[in-house]
Amino acid sequence: MKNISKILFTLVSCLFLIGISSCNDKEFLTVDHYSILAADQMFKSDEDAKAGLVGCYDMMLPVSETNGDWGFKPNLFVGGHPTMDTQATGWDKDWNTQNWNPGSPELLSGWKHCYKAISRCNDFLAGLATADKITPALKTSLDGQARSVRAFFYMWLAKNFARVPMLATGENYINTPQKARAATYTEMWDFIIEDLKIAAEELAWEPLNGEYGRCTKGFALSYLGEAYMWKAYRVPEQAKANYTLAAAALKQVIESGKYELNPSFTTLFDPGAVWTKESIWEEVLDEGSQWNSWSNLTDAHTWMTYFTACPAVGGWGSLYLSWEWWSSYEQGDKRRDASGVQGAVPGINPNWKSATNYGYNPYLQQSIITDDKLTSHYHFYKDGEAAPSIWSLKYWRTCRADWNAMWGPQQVYYKRYTNVLFDYAECLFQLNGENDAIAWSYINQIRDRAFGNLEVGKKAALTATYLPYYQTIAQFYIGKGDTKVKVPTEYPIPFNETTVTVSDAKTYYTTVKADKGFSSPVWLVALGQERRKEFNAEWCLAQDLIRSGFMQDHITNNYPKGQGYPNTNPLVQEAWQTNRTFDYVPAKMDMPIPTEELLKNPLCDQNDAYK
Repeated sequence: MKNISKILFTLVSCLFLIGISSCNDKEFLTVDHYSILAADQMFKSDEDAKAGLVGCYDMMLPVSETNGDWGFKPNLFVGGHPTMDTQATGWDKDWNTQNWNPGSPELLSGWKHCYKAISRCNDFLAGLATADKITPALKTSLDGQARSVRAFFYMWLAKNFARVPMLATGENYINTPQKARAATYTEMWDFIIEDLKIAAEELAWEPLNGEYGRCTKGFALSYLGEAYMWKAYRVPEQAKANYTLAAAALKQVIESGKYELNPSFTTLFDPGAVWTKESIWEEVLDEGSQWNSWSNLTDAHTWMTYFTACPAVGGWGSLYLSWEWWSSYEQGDKRRDASGVQGAVPGINPNWKSATNYGYNPYLQQSIITDDKLTSHYHFYKDGEAAPSIWSLKYWRTCRADWNAMWGPQQVYYKRYTNVLFDYAECLFQLNGENDAIAWSYINQIRDRAFGNLEVGKKAALTATYLPYYQTIAQFYIGKGDTKVKVPTEYPIPFNETTVTVSDAKTYYTTVKADKGFSSPVWLVALGQERRKEFNAEWCLAQDLIRSGFMQDHITNNYPKGQGYPNTNPLVQEAWQTNRTFDYVPAKMDMPIPTEELLKNPLCDQNDAYK
């Protein structure tokens, strides 16, 4: 299997495709003149053109020019924290309380990163359109790929900032230093939809040259379906037509036979296999060529392990998981233990106590060391602040947060086949109503995987694929003198060997709706709650809940205002609930346009909630 991340960047792609992401920024002028190549150099041959497109794909990874944390910040801060299912301490906790503002640096870095990528795509597409030395079939594929990348970054902006400036092919913030936001949601989403429709026609189901990490027809159709759903949400008078178009696009993905659920949810974030059939789009960060050496400090690996690990064992704790999220799972749902690891909690609710992850990270064979100064019942204290004593096991499983191993391989999913199944079900419900049997069947299919039923009969194959990495890392820690570590012979979370009974989704969530007091229809409660369980800390959750109309119901009923303990005294054995003190404001779900953009681009105006 080839991977585009291994393709060597050429001088052309690195120098010509310099995109400037905020107005009137003249840093590009500092490039040594002898290093500038002619603009048409990128299109003199097939190989030159393929190499040039890598300059667009490069923006899928973190880059130092935009703060170097893309793939964690701002993605978690807009896609996870507003749901309150992911939480934080320090200044990051503003993202749990709707206290972000136009000066929030994470918003600016995301804005600049996206427009840098879009500018590169616009330059590439403009040059490709007039290139006459490129093989026609390749030219078609490259056009579809560049449009897909541009649509990906425009969708991130559009989902988070409402209406945004739409720079077209050939435009960037050098030749178009000022541009107003799209006048209407129809104008903006039609621009994105057009890119994805063309890409879906131009691209094949398999990636070009077998290089996984290139956009495909499945990518274009999956995002096209989501784009139609966003247009339905933003332009409600056209909702039925757009849900119909969305369903048609998503159905093609489902019926293509190219995608399927991984047999085990627990293995999704393991390095044993990447770009599996469940992956439609992901960011793959490997450990680098000098894994445990400080000479390998490149932004392309990020500090993911440190952001997500427990501070008591070396992490920085930017990502905590809430007890409300942890308690939402039914007994036997393996997604909980595959997604989070608990601190040891005196007097914990027995239903919440993990058999594998209680005070222990089984993937790294690492105990969570705590004492009275750091923990108080359900919360962990760091520098006088409290947060839930649960940490993500999706990202803190490949490497310890210590100085012997700086980097760990990571998979960051932007879209999985599961997203497509949930989105398709949502379209069917919107079109056909509560009792659509096909829609409920897809929710039940995902729940069946969640409880381990797709693992049955596959233990040997799953173990052979996913255990070797953990055997290797155990040997590494043994070599570093850790006498408590043993080379594992079984996967850290046991695979199911017999089928279990899973409650019917409609029946179960009818009860949940009544018990919790949700006002949404049962189908929306089911989708919202299942998305919480499936996509915790995967950047898409907040936007899915907002677009589907479940976000306010979720915050109101899953995080009741004023019922949690104000976690300021580490000696108090406080309750498990999050202390929500703010009133939920739906308008604030449209993030503020960054101040720097407003100052440099006077044609751009601010969202209503921040004026």
